[in-house]
Amino acid sequence: MAIIGVGMSALVADLIRYGYTSLDVVDVSPAALGRLNEQLVGAADRVRSVCADVRDVRFDGPIDVWHDRATLHFLTSAEDQAAYAARAADAVRPGGYIVLATFSERGPRHCSGLPVTRHDLTSLRTLFAGAFEMVEAFERDHHTPWGAAQAFTHVVLQRTRARPPRSRASGAL
Repeated sequence: MAIIGVGMSALVADLIRYGYTSLDVVDVSPAALGRLNEQLVGAADRVRSVCADVRDVRFDGPIDVWHDRATLHFLTSAEDQAAYAARAADAVRPGGYIVLATFSERGPRHCSGLPVTRHDLTSLRTLFAGAFEMVEAFERDHHTPWGAAQAFTHVVLQRTRARPPRSRASGAL
């Protein structure tokens, strides 16, 4: 399993507690990965920290599950989003899954002072078309620690087959 944009997520400790023995955690911030690793005392051998941009990340082999809660929406250009989808298609084995949460059309336009892209089911289906099929989807509000509600679109996508060649005109999937 790969956790994308892991930051300081409690998910890693929870997965270890539930018996997961091999996790790749990816973040662009070496400081966030360092703090996360400090919290995993005694379990560090089960976690491989990868400091990389999600558009360029490489894994040792195919992964079963790509988990992303709140990274995709920080990629605001069509090219960056297409690169994200291409990396996921290259990384996730056929039959594997993406579990993704990103800001919905009702979500904020900025997060942490940065502009974001908001997605609905159609835009996500289009972004991952050709390599993934939508298995489940729903919208739900996430309540921040300071009490604000942020609307998210959640999807589970299953890897169906090899990624199609990129379009020469758009660079998209």
